[in-house]
Amino acid sequence: MISAASRPYIDASVPVLRAHGLTITTTFYRTMFAAHPELNKLFNLGNQANGAQQQSLAAAVFAYAANIDNPAALAPVVSRIVHKHVSLGIKPEHYPIVGRYLLGAIQDTLGDAATPPLLAAWDEAYNSLAKLFIATEKELYAEAGIVAGVTRPMRVLAVKRESAEVLSITMQPDDGLPVPSFKPGQYVSCAVDFEDGRHQLRQYSLSDAPAPGQLRISVKRESATDLTPAGQVSNWIHDHVVVGSVLQLSHPFGDFTPDAESPEPIVLLSAGVGITPMIAVLNRIVQAQPKRHVIFAHAARDAEHHAHRDDVAVAKAAMPNLQTLTFYEADPQGGLMDAARLPSWPRTEANVYMCGPHGFMRAQWQGLLAAGVPVTRLHREVFGPDLLDM
Repeated sequence: MISAASRPYIDASVPVLRAHGLTITTTFYRTMFAAHPELNKLFNLGNQANGAQQQSLAAAVFAYAANIDNPAALAPVVSRIVHKHVSLGIKPEHYPIVGRYLLGAIQDTLGDAATPPLLAAWDEAYNSLAKLFIATEKELYAEAGIVAGVTRPMRVLAVKRESAEVLSITMQPDDGLPVPSFKPGQYVSCAVDFEDGRHQLRQYSLSDAPAPGQLRISVKRESATDLTPAGQVSNWIHDHVVVGSVLQLSHPFGDFTPDAESPEPIVLLSAGVGITPMIAVLNRIVQAQPKRHVIFAHAARDAEHHAHRDDVAVAKAAMPNLQTLTFYEADPQGGLMDAARLPSWPRTEANVYMCGPHGFMRAQWQGLLAAGVPVTRLHREVFGPDLLDM
């Protein structure tokens, strides 16, 4: 991926990035946005405000430096990032801008330690990775038959309250063209233009099986906490979207696509709003393989915050081999989801898919490994900017 001359400098950067990565990425975003404010629309301003985006980029840069000769370790991260990039409309011309300010941030942070050979090595490494991203994104744009950054108008047919914090929104194309094809588990970006001129995009999982003429997303209202600001787009959707509204959506993307067509056993684990892609998978299994052996387990704060219960009830009535489990955190007898409390299944023969907050997925991942599930059978969808392995 990089030349032999540059490799020693990248290797030497690993402990440096571990120590100074967050400072580098914070400087990078500050200087880039100051010079190119138009790029704010491509980034989640909430994740910028709470520092999550800076921490994620620091971790990604460190992982890249540590695994630069290990394509198997980098491939899943690259795939996730590429799919998110195309959903946001990232273009080749964005990469030189990012590279310029990332290298500038490294130089500003390291000072005299950022020698010309070290900066040249990182310039080579960044451009190598950028070429990989650009080529892969070009393929995804071509497969989807779309132009980068283009969204489609979707008219709202129905709005349903699924829980105290989650609305499901069913839409149809408002341009007379067919609904885009997608696989259960994928997501779309929703673009919102605010009255003050801000333009923001957020990703929402498609929460129903593919259907002729329509698609559905589910949106959780993200309230402010002591550590995080309120979700700008999610709150706008909850406050403004009604039947007849028109939303601008990207083409569906995402590499988390559980196999809903196979007759083999499958395990679907979710927590909170992480239930949304799992519902799309479950609803497709109802259509394609209603006799399939499925374990569907969900964790929620309580019944009031348990979304898509109607979908699960419909699936349970149609699927004789569907086992459902619910874990309510507020219930002393329910408690947190635990791999030891799940029904048994052929550990080496069934794929396990999980989606939810990072802490939830980490706990399930570790518990399932301890229970004898091979790591090759474990798959997860990632929320927010965290794209690295467990």
